[in-house]
Amino acid sequence: MAAAAVASLFGAVLRDRRNRGVVVPAAVQDLAARSIEQSRGPDYEVVLNALPLGVVLAASDGSVIFRNRVAVSVVGLRHVDLLVEAAVDRLIRQTFDTAEAKTERLELFGPPPRVLIVSTVELADGFCLAVIEDISERSRIDSVRTDFVANISHELKTPVGALSILAETLQGEADPAVIAHLSSQMIKEAHRMSDTIDDLLELSKIELDAPLRQNNIDLGALVREAAERHARTAAAGGVTIATDVPEARFVVTGDRIQLLSAASNLIDNAIKYSEPGDTVSVRLYREPGKLVISVEDEGIGIPPADLDRIFERFYRVDKARGRGTGGTGLGLSIVRHIMANHGGEVNVASQEGEGSSFRLILPVQIGDNQ
Repeated sequence: MAAAAVASLFGAVLRDRRNRGVVVPAAVQDLAARSIEQSRGPDYEVVLNALPLGVVLAASDGSVIFRNRVAVSVVGLRHVDLLVEAAVDRLIRQTFDTAEAKTERLELFGPPPRVLIVSTVELADGFCLAVIEDISERSRIDSVRTDFVANISHELKTPVGALSILAETLQGEADPAVIAHLSSQMIKEAHRMSDTIDDLLELSKIELDAPLRQNNIDLGALVREAAERHARTAAAGGVTIATDVPEARFVVTGDRIQLLSAASNLIDNAIKYSEPGDTVSVRLYREPGKLVISVEDEGIGIPPADLDRIFERFYRVDKARGRGTGGTGLGLSIVRHIMANHGGEVNVASQEGEGSSFRLILPVQIGDNQ
């Protein structure tokens, strides 16, 4: 590779990154400056291979002269290699034909899903530079933030509207009994708003992949605590919680707060969709290579058509009942993300009119039983 071509290449990379507001570390700039000064091919390749961008250099006939390591790895991604290669070739041809810089956003559905920005620019030496930037993580975070704003705006409309109507009605009311009833309804709507915001914040934090607070967790103690948290609510509704937790300790490594939240959400849901006299059974047991927390109820069950959608945010099988019991429609979505964070899964079996059984499955590899 000609030293002049590589020098032009790296200079263009730096200019491109600065123009797009991307910070180039001082150490990399110093190394680039030394390489350009010395005009030695191997030095440039070291620098280019250290970049977190894919870099491709093509000659005027479209033939590729150089690819750095990131470009090679991106083009070699399973399921997307042909798409990325085709986009790079197409933009290089267009740049040579029009003498204009080109940019294209590629959304690749994977797995795993990826978002790439491919940019091309013609260099003075008769070469074309293509830069491939992986913005998957940035795009994912932006999507989570956008979803959070959209969801909270949508979900708070109902309680805010209800509070407004209740307040207007209360304003001209003199009957103490009516005032007490309206006040009680206002408190209920305020709690609903608070619960929705709390659940949205928890879900967004989990989706943003906040670092797990890794600790050794006694899973038996965690299951008992989750059941005890809901004992009073269950008793008030005439529902019995039956726990079956072995005396042997099952110790796993994970985020205790998240796993407790997952178990609590399932128990809470089971109680909400149960009738007086029903029993919610909470068990901890071991299967080959797995530790399982199961929560079974004798409630209304889930129609087969809804089973594939119950883990979507804000999805409710019985919308009227879900809102009536104070549910936000976020609990199962939170559970699914927590289990994914721990390399586990959540599944459900249900018979309409007979009840549902949810299972939190943790791989034994994340910890050992003692």
